[in-house]
Amino acid sequence: MDAPALPQPGPGAPGSPPRIAVVVSRYNRSITAALFDGALAENESRGGVRSAVSVFEAAGSFELPVLALAAAESGRFDGVVALGCLIRGQTRHDRYIAEAVAHGLTRVSLKTGVPVAFGVLTVEDAAQARARAGGKRGNKGTDAMGAVLDAAECVRAIRAGTTAWSSDDGKGAPDKAARQALAGTGKRR
Repeated sequence: MDAPALPQPGPGAPGSPPRIAVVVSRYNRSITAALFDGALAENESRGGVRSAVSVFEAAGSFELPVLALAAAESGRFDGVVALGCLIRGQTRHDRYIAEAVAHGLTRVSLKTGVPVAFGVLTVEDAAQARARAGGKRGNKGTDAMGAVLDAAECVRAIRAGTTAWSSDDGKGAPDKAARQALAGTGKRR
């Protein structure tokens, strides 16, 4: 009788780095490139390796859901980060695109069971976009990568029948309000 096959490293395999697909819009590239840099920095800061991140470019934000779906359905990835930037113009066009993208990305995640992070800026002007792409408002690409890594870890744990996070593990839960309060006092956690 043959020995059972051992699980191979790859998406979902315990102990392997999470494989992440990043789908990024080319439209407003100066902003989306900064979001992408933030996402890569967050992956690296959490022990991820660049070789575990695959990048797919979309013409614009409207195309992000279909690329996210293709990546999620491929079985190659533990999570997908969608990065884009929609800046309000003189019409409501940006709002229609933003709503379609948000709903589309949510449907991808629910249909496939693969976490999809929403790193699409929906802003009034370029200054707001710059502020949220590495400026004084942080980097939403960083936030999106952090969210997908957390969700991928949790999904792996659920599928393996283990616990991904508990309040006594020393990591602490994400708490933006606490970070902002500490930033105002100069204290560090």
